[in-house]
Amino acid sequence: MTVIGFHASHEQVHPSALIDAVQHAEQAGFTAAMCSDHFAPWSERQGHSAFAWAWLGAALQATRLPFGVVNAPGQRYHPAIIAQAAATLAAMYPGRFWAALGSGENMNEHITGDEWPDKDARNRRLRQSVDVIRRMLAGEQVSATGDVAVHEARLWTLPDVPPPLFAAAVTPATASWAADWADGLITVAQPHDALREVIDAYRSAGGTGPVALQVHLSYAPTYDEALAIAHDQWRNGAIGPPRCWDIWATEEFDRESANVPAEQLPDLVQVSDDLARHVDWLGEAIELGFDEVYLHHVGKEQLVFIEQFGAHVLPQLRPTARSVA
Repeated sequence: MTVIGFHASHEQVHPSALIDAVQHAEQAGFTAAMCSDHFAPWSERQGHSAFAWAWLGAALQATRLPFGVVNAPGQRYHPAIIAQAAATLAAMYPGRFWAALGSGENMNEHITGDEWPDKDARNRRLRQSVDVIRRMLAGEQVSATGDVAVHEARLWTLPDVPPPLFAAAVTPATASWAADWADGLITVAQPHDALREVIDAYRSAGGTGPVALQVHLSYAPTYDEALAIAHDQWRNGAIGPPRCWDIWATEEFDRESANVPAEQLPDLVQVSDDLARHVDWLGEAIELGFDEVYLHHVGKEQLVFIEQFGAHVLPQLRPTARSVA
């Protein structure tokens, strides 16, 4: 059946509160979770950015849910460190951890002081990092030169089965490029035609793994409140690729999104106080062919969203959730 998961947003919520949230999500009927991996938030109003890998160990211990993380190896993280972190989580929690690897954003990577490469160079660095991670997860001692240098790196604690390595992709071009190395694909909500193109590009290029979608939504008891939450917390979403990949400072995101009108937010976030409307939107996403759908309520407070969606949205989605071949 299609997985309906909870997205834990480290940019917006204190890590202790996020542990509470994923525990409540499990109790409410969410069957999986994933999290972001940022060094900085998109906006000063969001106000957090805890270390995802420390949190993941606690979250896996606190629940029985499978967890994923979106990560960018190659600059802020050396791929050998990501291989070690992924191997440790997969060894401790077999079958419950995956990582989606992407080329990153300057807002997180600039802290190293290294030059921010163009997209082609970032993809080349990512591909080399994936090769290093896979070889290390297979038990090899790895040395490599190129965009990422590795010297005799070997993992001493290995899982019985390596964790899946997904690709994080926004465009059809990236989805197609990743098909030959990724165990699956994750993307973010866009207009349906654009999402179909991403899925088709991955499948047409030979990608056979599951495809997952992260959906940004805002729910509150009234529409005006839901819209206000989205405008306060997620108007950064108006700054799309490639610009959002290249901005280096949280403050710059705030400056560039300062004049985004509230009326634009329903184009960026699924905003509604009507739970039946959310059911319809998410059902449409499932029908596009996604095997996993992760829900990100863009508000800082998560518990009302979890309780209401657990009681009124998830049960409506399960009868129409399709079987995964």
